[in-house]
Amino acid sequence: MGEATQATGTTHATHATDMTDVTDAPRTAVVLAGYGPVGRAFVDRLARDGDTLARRHRVRPRVAAVRASTAQGRPGADGTMPPRSEWGPLRPLDETFDRTGARVFVQAVPSSPELRERAAREAVTALRRGVHVVTATKSHLLTHWRELDAAARTGGSMIRISGATGAALPAGDLARTSLRGLDCRTIRACPNGTATFVLDRLAEGDTLDDAIRAARLKGIAEADPSADLSGEDAATKVRLLAALAWGWDPAEVRVRAQPVDGSTAGRALEAASRSLRLRAVAGASVAEPGIVRVRLEETEPGDPLHALNGPEKAVVFGCPDAGDVIVSGGRSSPVGAALALVRDTVEVAAPRAGFR
Repeated sequence: MGEATQATGTTHATHATDMTDVTDAPRTAVVLAGYGPVGRAFVDRLARDGDTLARRHRVRPRVAAVRASTAQGRPGADGTMPPRSEWGPLRPLDETFDRTGARVFVQAVPSSPELRERAAREAVTALRRGVHVVTATKSHLLTHWRELDAAARTGGSMIRISGATGAALPAGDLARTSLRGLDCRTIRACPNGTATFVLDRLAEGDTLDDAIRAARLKGIAEADPSADLSGEDAATKVRLLAALAWGWDPAEVRVRAQPVDGSTAGRALEAASRSLRLRAVAGASVAEPGIVRVRLEETEPGDPLHALNGPEKAVVFGCPDAGDVIVSGGRSSPVGAALALVRDTVEVAAPRAGFR
C-alpha cells in the first residue's frame, strides 16, 4: 500500500504543477552576451521551453537583446534571432539595460585572455545596477572574483556560474549552498570530459593522436584540446568550486598539474591490465589552502571516478561526518552548457516561497 500511495501522490503533484496558468508567470528580460554555439543553444531553449518554464517555475525568461563583438540584435516575436545582416550596431551596455528593462545578464563569450577584461567590466556594470549575472565564461572569474563579489553586494544582485563549473553537472550548486554545515573538507573531481574520454581510449590501445581524433569526431574535444589535456580546465573548475565552498580567491590559487601526453598511453594500458582506470583527478583540500593539484591516478572499482564512461564527469565532496557527497553525469556540449545557463537564469529570476 505504501508504494501505491506514494505513486498516486506523485501523479497528483505533477498534474497540479502542469496546470499552472502560464499567463500568470512574470516575463523576465534577459540580455545575452555571446552568440556562438552556447549562446545560440540558450536562445533556442528559451524560445522552445518558455511555456514549460512558466508552468514549472512560474517565470518566463525571454531574450530581449543579444550582443556580439561588434553588433547586437533582438529576437522576433517567436523568440528566434534574425540573420546577423539584420542586426544593428553594438550599443553601450547601460543603454541596452535601460531599453530592455533586463533583470538578468547572461554571458556566453569565450573564456579567452583577450576577452577577460571586457567580460569582467560588463559583469561588474550589470551587478552594480542590480542586474543578476549568469555566466559560462571562466576567464574573468579567475582574475576578478573579489571585484565581482563586491559589485554584487553593492547592487544587491546575484552571480551564478554553473555553466563555468561543469556545464549541465550541478556541482556549482552543491558547492555554493548544499554543503553548508556539512564541513566539506576535500574536493576530488574529474570535471573534464575530454580527458576522461582520451584516457579510456588510451586504455583500449589507441595512440594519443587517435584518441584526440575520436574525441573531436564525437564533438567532445575542442579543435585545440591543450587546456583539457594539460589539466588546466580541470584545475580551473576546481578553483571555482573551492571558491564557492570555502571562499578561496581563485586568483591566489596555485595549480600543480600532470598532463595527459604521449607518455600516458603505457600507464593507461598497464592500469587497465589490473582492472584499474587511469583518471586525471583534480583535487583541493582545506588542509592545503590555495593549492589545486591535477594528478593521473589509478582508480579502483567502487570509486565514483572509476565508474565514469566516455566524456562523463563527476565531483566528490568529502565530508567526514556527513559522508561523501557525489554528483556525476552532465553532458559536455554546447547544449549542456546552455541548459546550465537556463537553470541559473530560472534560479535568479523565479519567485521563491514555500518549498520553492
